[in-house]
This record gives sequence, C-alpha cells and structure tokens, in this order.
Amino acid sequence: MATTLTFFFAVLFLALIGQGYCQCTLADVKIIQTQTGKTVENKPEWKATVQNDCICTQSDLKLSCDGFQTVEAVDSSLIAKTGAECLINGGQPVASSSNLSFNYAWDTSFPFKPLSTQINCS
Repeated sequence: MATTLTFFFAVLFLALIGQGYCQCTLADVKIIQTQTGKTVENKPEWKATVQNDCICTQSDLKLSCDGFQTVEAVDSSLIAKTGAECLINGGQPVASSSNLSFNYAWDTSFPFKPLSTQINCS
C-alpha cells in the first residue's frame, strides 16, 4: 500500500512539474492606465502600469504599440519601442504580482496589448 501511494504522489508531482505548475497566459499581463493630473506640452500625462498577475516571472515581455506617441521622454529601460512592438523592462523579468510603471503624455491613453512573453516557472 505504501509503495502504491508513493508511486501515485511521484506521478502527480511529475505531472505538475511537466505542466510547469503554472498555466500562465498573456491574459495574466494587465495594463492599467490613469491620468496623473499633469500636462506636458498641453497634453494630459498618463501613467501606464504593467502588472504581472502570473505566479511566475515573465521576461521578454512585449506589448503592441503601433502608433504609440508621446511628447514626454520615456525611460527606454522601462519601455523601448521598436517598430510596432514595445519591449518592457529591457526584456528583464517582471516578477510575479509586481508592477512596472511609466508615464507618457498624449491626447488620449494608448491601447497597449500584450503580444508575447517568456514565462519562467521554476
């Protein structure tokens, strides 16, 4: 009986590890935007917060940003635009349940959407 239970738990453990125990998706990346109340060159300033709701870290996180514009300088280590994509945090991991924020200024908020990510479960 003990051998059967040991075998069962070993198989269960391997099955969970095989699935990565975390089934994170792009839906676990949230972008929350609010106006800061400031203006830059007569345009409202927006605070964009990238939130990782996955239990795992995510690296090489890219957002769609085709048409993104700002009159305010943005720290390229937080968001770097290349063509229609924006790389978040320089490709470095965004920890589980953490937030990464940047400000930009434009007439309206930009509809950032997650494009891809590398999920890192250990």
